[in-house]
Amino acid sequence: MVLGSEKMALPSHTVENGSVLVDSGQSHLTELGYKQELKRDLSMFSNFAFSFSIISVLTGITTLYNTGLSFGGPVALVYGWFIAGGFTMFVGLSIAEICSSYPTSGGLYYWSAKFAGPNWAPLASWLTGWFNIVGQWAVTTSVDFSLAQLIQVIILLSTGGKNGGGYKASKYVVIAFHGAILLIHAMINSLPISVLSFFGQLAAAWNLVGVVLLTILIPSVATERASAKFVFTHFNTDNGEGINSKVYNFVLGLLMSQYTLTGYDASAHMTEETKSADKNGPKGIISSIGISIFFGWGYLLGITFAVTNIPFLLSEDNDAGGYAIAEIFYLAFKSRYAMVLGELFAWEWLQLPYFFVV
Repeated sequence: MVLGSEKMALPSHTVENGSVLVDSGQSHLTELGYKQELKRDLSMFSNFAFSFSIISVLTGITTLYNTGLSFGGPVALVYGWFIAGGFTMFVGLSIAEICSSYPTSGGLYYWSAKFAGPNWAPLASWLTGWFNIVGQWAVTTSVDFSLAQLIQVIILLSTGGKNGGGYKASKYVVIAFHGAILLIHAMINSLPISVLSFFGQLAAAWNLVGVVLLTILIPSVATERASAKFVFTHFNTDNGEGINSKVYNFVLGLLMSQYTLTGYDASAHMTEETKSADKNGPKGIISSIGISIFFGWGYLLGITFAVTNIPFLLSEDNDAGGYAIAEIFYLAFKSRYAMVLGELFAWEWLQLPYFFVV
């Protein structure tokens, strides 16, 4: 019962509009003259989970670890991660600020139209939209191709490895894997938003648990470990490409970190389906970047402490065919237990996040 001038507290994601409670994000859209089209079912955690699972430090680092190891090695991996992460956070903070004022599903291309003004809005929106969609195509195809390669490596190692007569799939088989994965992803993304929200939350939890598990497991299982001096000070210029400049090597090594720390704009694209989007959208962007930086660095350290011979890990003559992280896992479990069941378990854990990146 309400007495006198006292009022019941309103839910945090609503504002009072006359006698009707309106979501604060929807209220923002109304002020912009933008009609609400989509149903708001996503919580702040669901919004965060979309971006965090798309950033997916497990998949990004695993995919391009070879690049970081080749160009700059441990120094580029360990310190480059924070450099790329710092600049990514600056961009994320800017996007979060804009998102809080324009919480629309159009995201980047809608913002471009608003900021460019009436005369330039069509061109700015068109260019931004196309850059965004081309980027999405590139991310989807690269991640799915990486998963196809990962499946090929798992089959190779589970059948004895390259030097043990294992089966190495041809490029045509890998392409077939790639096509099948793309088709599965198309079907997954056609499911209702409630189901996708569940998948996003599952992927976020799987990434967090996986990062912690592998960070502890791999250096613990490995019988040979790198020293702290090697991990934090060794700079690799033996890249096989004839590039000797340390600066250029370091810049190329940053590609692994920058490739991983992308996709956080997903929180902005989901704002029209998020409760209190003007607040929870920005929170999703910033928190996904921050948590990814922290846990990603831990994963990098855990893996790099198991690195003892960079040229061998990158060599196509090793059992994993030059897939560095796969060889690290393989050697760690094989040297400790003379079997690869644990290594296969670790790789199976890595596979699931790939399905929820896109």
